[in-house]
Amino acid sequence: MPNCRPKGYDFSYVIDSIVFFNFVIFMNKENSAKLWKLIQETGDYLKDKLPPHPSHPKGRNPYAHVAIEIKNHFEKSYKDIPDSRYDEVVLYIQFVRENPR
Repeated sequence: MPNCRPKGYDFSYVIDSIVFFNFVIFMNKENSAKLWKLIQETGDYLKDKLPPHPSHPKGRNPYAHVAIEIKNHFEKSYKDIPDSRYDEVVLYIQFVRENPR
């Protein structure tokens, strides 16, 4: 039976898979806690105000709704958004509060 093992290793495919990471700054704990409190307050406000949806026959979760709206808009969890965009997130949460959908 011939030897089927390669004589050398070809790592050229690995080079195509290497990803270079940029330095990422996440929101600090203080701002993250402030946003979570605002998300909770907005969820309290939106209780029984969200329109019904066929996927949620028992009612919609307003807290999850606010968090998902933030994630969809900013393409990141509220904790992963940089501090420099804190005010923008606060304004967006106010928009979600005023425009339940």
